[in-house]
Amino acid sequence: MDQSKEVNFVRITHELLNIEEVVQLVSCDDGGAVSSFIGTTRNNFQGKRVIELEYEAYETMAYKELEKICASIRMKWPVLKVALFHRLGVVPIGEASVIVAVSSVHRRESLEAVQHGIDELKRMAPIWKKEKYEDGSVWKGNCESCHYH
Repeated sequence: MDQSKEVNFVRITHELLNIEEVVQLVSCDDGGAVSSFIGTTRNNFQGKRVIELEYEAYETMAYKELEKICASIRMKWPVLKVALFHRLGVVPIGEASVIVAVSSVHRRESLEAVQHGIDELKRMAPIWKKEKYEDGSVWKGNCESCHYH
């Protein structure tokens, strides 16, 4: 694909994430597939009742890491458009905290790229979550390689 036509959408926001908006952003007439992953707040973790999640990020670095993830997707698969969105602040039960969406000509490329995108985001992005339980809360690193929070 001509690199001048590469389109990436990266957003880190305190606003509600909208899957329809993200799918619309990555959809295109020359693509035959749009694949997505939506990470939502569930109501339990290891037998504890979760009240909500709260996310913080080192935003400047997080944007850079998300852009690197877009580039790594493009190095591995011939995709058309890529979107990596992450929400910050309080994310109540049932709401989305992260959306990864990719369009491509064929389904395999977009499915594999989405898997890679969420795995790399969890591994590399300096984003942390606070899990709030009925009996207290705990901060957890979203970023497996970050050691500064």
